[in-house]
Order: sequence, then C-alpha cells, then structure tokens
Amino acid sequence: MNSTRTAAFQNLLESTAARLSSVSGTPQLDAQVLLAHVLQKPRAWILAHSESSLDPQTASVLETLIQRLERGEPLPYVLGHWEFFGLDFDITPDVLIPRPETELLVEHAITWLQASPGRRMVADVGTGSGCIAIAIAMSVPDARVAATDLSHNALEVARRNAIQHHVADRIDFIECDILPHPNSSPNLGGGRDVRAFDLICANLPYIPTQKLQRLPVYGREPTLALDGGQDGLDPFRKLLRLAPDWLAPAGRILLEIESSRGAAALSLAYDVLTAGEMHLHRDLAGQDRLLEIQMPIL
Repeated sequence: MNSTRTAAFQNLLESTAARLSSVSGTPQLDAQVLLAHVLQKPRAWILAHSESSLDPQTASVLETLIQRLERGEPLPYVLGHWEFFGLDFDITPDVLIPRPETELLVEHAITWLQASPGRRMVADVGTGSGCIAIAIAMSVPDARVAATDLSHNALEVARRNAIQHHVADRIDFIECDILPHPNSSPNLGGGRDVRAFDLICANLPYIPTQKLQRLPVYGREPTLALDGGQDGLDPFRKLLRLAPDWLAPAGRILLEIESSRGAAALSLAYDVLTAGEMHLHRDLAGQDRLLEIQMPIL
C-alpha cells in the first residue's frame, strides 16, 4: 500500500522532503507548501495538525504532484500560482516565475509614481504573468499601464491575473516585440498619446545564452523570457534605442538586470542614450539588480 495513504502529516512531510531533496534547495518548505495546496489549508494549519492523515483520494492527488516535482517541474507550475509583492498570481509554463528580486523594480516604480502625481502613464515591457503591471496598478489606483509581450499565451495569463485583481480596466495588453509600432497602436487611457509614457519598466530576458544553457532553469522555464543573447544585453539595446521616442519629457526607465552585467548595462545605456542620469541599485543580496535612467527635461 502506498505510504502516503496512511502516514500522518509529520511523517508524510518528512518522506516528501526526502524525495524532493535532489530537485529542490528547500525540500522541507516545498513539502509543506505542496501539502497545504492539496488540502487548501494554510501551512500553519498543516503544522498544527501533524498527527492527521490523508484520505486515499487526496493522497493520490498529492502523489501525482510529487512525481511532477521529481521530474524537475518547478513548484509554481505544479501549484499553478505564485506570490509576488504580496499578491497571488496564476502561473503557467508560458510565463517566467516571478522572483523576489523583481520587487525592487516595483518598489522604485511605485515610489516615483506616488511622488509624481502628474505622472501616470506606464509601460511594462515583457509583462509575462503581468506581475509588475498589476502590482503597480494595485498600488497606484489612477495609473494607466500598457503591458507588452511577444508571447500571446503570456498575455492571456497576464490578462487573467489582471481580471482576478480587478485592474483589467486600467491595463492595455499589447502583443509586440518590446514596444508597438506607433502607427499601429491605439491611444491608451481615454485618448492620451500612447507614446507619452512617463515610466517604462522592463524585466527583459537578460541571461547570456551560453550561461543560460548551463543553469538548472534552462528548459524548465520559457527560454524566450530568459535568453538575452550572446552578452545578455540584446533586448536592452533594442529597448534603449526605442525608449527616447516613447518617453514623455523627464520620463524614467527602470530595467531589471542580471547581477553580473551591471557595469555592462550601465555602459550600454551611456552609449545609446545621449543624455540622462543613470544609477545602479543593488538587491537585498548586495548584487546589481536595477538600472534606473532619469531622462532630462527637453
């Protein structure tokens, strides 16, 4: 008989963590999250009821999910959702799994918008699950966001998340590479020019191709959202060439960067842009994570 059908939660968590130890850096936590997901209970409830056990049907569901993790499928895809910036997002293999590091970009975006009440037109380039666009829209209720992505499937995920968080009426989803062609784009926000973005945010693919192919994430999350070309900066070159034509005077750009490419990204920005103040910001781990570009008043 399968042990998951009779084991108490405490023993079940221990055996699950042991099975996941070869595919996860946090097997105990993953085991708790997985069991809480199956039972639709908080993790604290699971730990407080350590002597309880599963019925056979629930045990079978849990076993199926454990096997998916053992095959290398990331936990957020198995769960179908993931938390970012205190919000819950639907996640599928069509989108990148939101990372805590990206919250630094969102925090800077919200702080700037809240300090600039006349600035409310935002672009989220490469929106993926929509986590950046939605977090900004939730925190700045009068912001209008254009969320772009090359992937139609990713935009569908982002749109569902926007509906779930009741901000879909303030986010325009646009399928394109980086930014749409000005002549083919509708006006956003009740007639305001789509090209007058006050703020452009982007978490673009930024891992150099050869480095990506050596990482565990390769093949487990969409390559389209990870591969930044030979030096990891190809999408940045394209965005930085387009950005001046889309930004309103004194607009701002916030770009998440790969931790080892901070100096290179900064140098690229100085080469492509003729003006602007530029700063690198570090994440909680002390690594370069965010390139901030403040354009001048023309």
